[in-house]
Amino acid sequence: MQHSPQTLVALFNQTFIPSYNTELICCEEEPIYRPADALHPHHRIIFAHGFFASALHEISHWCVAGKERRLLEDFGYWYEPDGRSAERQAEFEKVEVKPQALEWIFSVSAGFQFHFSADNIALNNQPSQKFQEAVYNQVQCYLQNGLPNRAKMWSNALIAHYRKNEKLHKTEFSL
Repeated sequence: MQHSPQTLVALFNQTFIPSYNTELICCEEEPIYRPADALHPHHRIIFAHGFFASALHEISHWCVAGKERRLLEDFGYWYEPDGRSAERQAEFEKVEVKPQALEWIFSVSAGFQFHFSADNIALNNQPSQKFQEAVYNQVQCYLQNGLPNRAKMWSNALIAHYRKNEKLHKTEFSL
């Protein structure tokens, strides 16, 4: 199946502009979230370079962010670019567990290959085993206990389009 960023944009926008006043936009050099302002009536999730995985990842951050954070540029989160120390990388991995768990679920919902991201070339861009296990455990928790509302809406939209409503199974996720 074709994994077009334009399809993601259309699916996301028809799902979330009416309900959450949020649109998905392609393609800037760097991904960013921008809340609505005087010039833009919708909140905007902007993903990088037209990469399908970038869109899924940025949407996962949006699904984790609470109502107040969704009023802040980039949800008010810190971001330290490539070159983080091992200690800062551990902090990065801790805050990335839920977003990457959702990204994995969204990837499987769309029949798309998921890759863990350490987002740090300085440390060989390899996520730690501990991080991978934490993400896997969070996926299992979400599958067992249910997804947050926006994540569920998005997973369901992806499943309806890419899987013809074939439900997710725990066996589709493994380390």
